Amino acid sequence: MGRSAEGRVALVTGASQGGTGTVAAVRLAAEGARVAITARSVDGLERTRVEIEALGGTALVLPCDLASREDGRETLVARTEAELGPIDILVNNAAAGGYKPLEDWSQDDLDHVMELNLYAPWLLMRQVLPGMRARGRGWIVNLTSFAGELPPGPPFPTSRPAKTGSAYGASKAALNRLTVAAASETEGQGIAVNALTPQAAIAVPSLVAAGWVDDTYFEPVDTMAQAVLVLATCDPARLHGRIAYSLQLLHELGAPVLDTHGEHPVEGWQPADLPARIRRQAEHMTATAGWPTPYTFNRPSTPDFA
Repeated sequence: MGRSAEGRVALVTGASQGGTGTVAAVRLAAEGARVAITARSVDGLERTRVEIEALGGTALVLPCDLASREDGRETLVARTEAELGPIDILVNNAAAGGYKPLEDWSQDDLDHVMELNLYAPWLLMRQVLPGMRARGRGWIVNLTSFAGELPPGPPFPTSRPAKTGSAYGASKAALNRLTVAAASETEGQGIAVNALTPQAAIAVPSLVAAGWVDDTYFEPVDTMAQAVLVLATCDPARLHGRIAYSLQLLHELGAPVLDTHGEHPVEGWQPADLPARIRRQAEHMTATAGWPTPYTFNRPSTPDFA
């Protein structure tokens, strides 16, 4: 069986810290893509490059502060295409988070969040779309967040996304709207534009250390890598304009979940396992934060397993 991204060129942002950007870049490389990776941390990018090259893949390291208008983000697409060829896949993953009361956000804080979470993806999409249209194919995956959803209330849930998610949530809500707008404008052109949300806290070292990950409310990095791969190689006529959730998407499509290197099935996280896990995660959010039916949004790719 051929590899699903064979011969394609991908640009992945935020690929230096071992999280979604890193595993997405590695997974795409394992499926045959030549991958440009960008983030602020040169050391982190080099670690990702070494992992990709150990799989026999090609990685182009492009250090850049995507929150800055002066650090080279305007030329990322051109530099990638000069070295690797036209970009087929864009994964906008780099993001700044943070939860605090609305009045505690300074103008500088807000500018940083919006530059990184909204303007940088917009800029990169604007730059890759003309080439994708000319070639009649392309895939854009924007990594978003549950914080972008409207919390139901009053009474409102007590979780951080509901109570202190104003800036981060607003940036991700805007990214969701941008995703759907781009999908509308590229409909029928052979380009898939989708957003992807983690179903729960991703079990990366930083979140484990911070106490965000427990036995109920988490998912492994492998499921995020697999979901990114699905959206980065899908049929645009089938998957387009989605604000998808990782586990629900994988269950909907019956997509086997392999490890980040694409070599072995991940035990306990196959499509048949996912409804029970999603139910437990939903029950956790209801019990701990008062969020009713947290994964029911009445749109595609979010079936209610309750």
